[in-house]
Amino acid sequence: MAVRAVRAGLIGIAVAGALAATGFAAPAQAADKSADGRSDHAGTQAAMDAAVKDGVPGVAGQSVDKYGRWNGTSGVGSLKTGQPRSAHDRYRVGSITKTFVSTVLLQLEAEGKLDLDDKVEQWLPGVVHGQGHDGSRISVRQLLNHTSGIFDYTTDDAFGERVFSKEFLRHRYDTWTPSQLVRIAMGHRPTFEPGTSWSYSNTNYVLAGMIIKKVSGHGYADEIERRIIEPLGLRATSLPGTDASMPGPSSRAYSKLVQEPKPTDRTYDVTELNPSLASSAGELVSDSGDLNHFYSALLRGKLLPPAQLKEMKDTVPIEGAPNVGYGLGLMRNELSCGSEVWGHDGGIHGSSSLALTTADGRHSLALNFNGDWSGDSEAVAEAEFCPKQ
Repeated sequence: MAVRAVRAGLIGIAVAGALAATGFAAPAQAADKSADGRSDHAGTQAAMDAAVKDGVPGVAGQSVDKYGRWNGTSGVGSLKTGQPRSAHDRYRVGSITKTFVSTVLLQLEAEGKLDLDDKVEQWLPGVVHGQGHDGSRISVRQLLNHTSGIFDYTTDDAFGERVFSKEFLRHRYDTWTPSQLVRIAMGHRPTFEPGTSWSYSNTNYVLAGMIIKKVSGHGYADEIERRIIEPLGLRATSLPGTDASMPGPSSRAYSKLVQEPKPTDRTYDVTELNPSLASSAGELVSDSGDLNHFYSALLRGKLLPPAQLKEMKDTVPIEGAPNVGYGLGLMRNELSCGSEVWGHDGGIHGSSSLALTTADGRHSLALNFNGDWSGDSEAVAEAEFCPKQ
């Protein structure tokens, strides 16, 4: 369902990382009952508990369905104090940011201010150039569905050494500009010719954020605030820019920094970081309640006209993941029971998150692990949307 690894921390789609037991798991927190008095999320809670047993410090999540709102937590929010996770924790959502960015661009298209088939060069002349990259051959649509072939800056060796190894501890407060991140990518050959394949690239969404500013005259954060956060009343959602602190309530975030030349079992507190390293590919902070509200509103047509929502849900296949398709900042997942859910996942230092909703927006799940090396979010989603009778 997702591509997760510490090095790909801004990514979102994911593959299991190495498991490591912490030994600091707290007892599972009591689950809230659904609106009709039944506690019918036992499987979801069990999957959360299993993630903690497998090594993630803690997990917090919320689901909303026809029975009401359910909150579930397990494990700890602080390895130092043993404070348990809270269902109301705010956390860094990583690549879930991409759905917000794509939504803004699709709103701009609906307003006639750009076309998804516009070339990147039209809006950002001279920016996508070098080592075979050519912005005149890449469309805005190809940025949003990752068929551009543009190199992913997060996989650059020098960037990885500075950001995903122990060096991060010295550089966590560094500020990165979007132009810097794009220049890193432009120093490499494209992954493939535009439109000929699919490959996840965070550079695509840094460019998307730059296009929002060029089209609207305002930064992507301002546009997300004005067009999504304020209208939906997302009180826990913010774009911190270069602010390294976390708003409360929140738990600590932990990493193994597994890109170390000689990885150890040491766990690092990586709660504070300058999120400009993720930019419009992964800057957002939110909580499970806000994410459920956002994805439900999106799939129910509250944020986009029908034509733009249809474009967003027009997916391309992902090699090696036959049950997953990637649209415009939105992923389609077919679960084992045949249920189809839409959403995105995201990872950034010390945080791994997932947000999904059914096609009608009436059943949603959002969750977060406060460790980036363990935890099976797919198992939690399967338990929630495909409960065993």
